Amino acid sequence: MNVAAILKLKGRAVATARSDVTLLEIARRLAAKKIGAIVVIDEAGGVAGIVSERDIIRAVGHGGGGALTTTVAEVMTRNVITCRESTTLDELMATMTAGRFRHVPVLENDQLAGIVSIGDVVKHHVAEVEMEASAMRSYLTAG
Repeated sequence: MNVAAILKLKGRAVATARSDVTLLEIARRLAAKKIGAIVVIDEAGGVAGIVSERDIIRAVGHGGGGALTTTVAEVMTRNVITCRESTTLDELMATMTAGRFRHVPVLENDQLAGIVSIGDVVKHHVAEVEMEASAMRSYLTAG
């Protein structure tokens, strides 16, 4: 299974923000949408960074509540690791594990095509394993 299969089931919607938005606004958006990260886009609509719940917690941990007035540009991850729709789940899991992050934007033709979370990957991996186990049980009982 690959990233395209995940996007087909979950959709391609991606929450985005500009880099001049405050961390408080990002926290509100994350809470309202019940998501863990927002992709930061530049003026041309390209990926400029990503900001996650962890980034906000780190900022508040270092600067107290006043850090919530900080702009996203000051705390976002700028070197965003992305994937393609053709990326396999095994490749994506390895990348996420090695980088210790939970959200990966999907790019196709240098355009934002979706975002995949570790929860999406685990959900689809479990479904794949369950399907294989069911097929194996059917094979064993029929044979």
